[in-house]
Amino acid sequence: MFEGFEETRLDVGEAAVFVRFGGEGPPVVLLHGHPRTSATWHRVAPLLVAAGHTVVCPDLRGYGRSAGPEFTADHAGYCKRAVAADVVAVMRRLGHPRFAVAGHDRGGAVALRLVLDHPAAASRVAFLDCLPITEHLSRITPEFATAWWHWFFFAQPDVPERVITADPDS
Repeated sequence: MFEGFEETRLDVGEAAVFVRFGGEGPPVVLLHGHPRTSATWHRVAPLLVAAGHTVVCPDLRGYGRSAGPEFTADHAGYCKRAVAADVVAVMRRLGHPRFAVAGHDRGGAVALRLVLDHPAAASRVAFLDCLPITEHLSRITPEFATAWWHWFFFAQPDVPERVITADPDS
């Protein structure tokens, strides 16, 4: 995967972001969703490089080979604003102060925060499979809650950690 791409880990302050990048031309950053990593883009990235783009695929803070600060009760270290700032810092470090951004799922929410907080950085934006959480919550049905049970499971304080670490090998 990602033949011809470089890989590095960039220190951007509170986070160390693993990133894959390659190609030449107008830059585009691809942001993965939950619970994925930059590997999500292994088929798309080479096509964009072939089309004449520089492609940057980071692992978002806290995913894959990226790391962030210690967790706090308010989750501020992992909020979309903090992750969006990481992406802007990564792109600047790679020499791209302005770039296109495409985000899938959580990556779409990070892309939205990025264009709101750093409008001069984004030349274009695409949101893939991404609706604001308030929109999802306003449409909840029993079928939705059954299909998307993990949203409600992970939203509970301390429960996911206790359940998952009770038997981490299964």
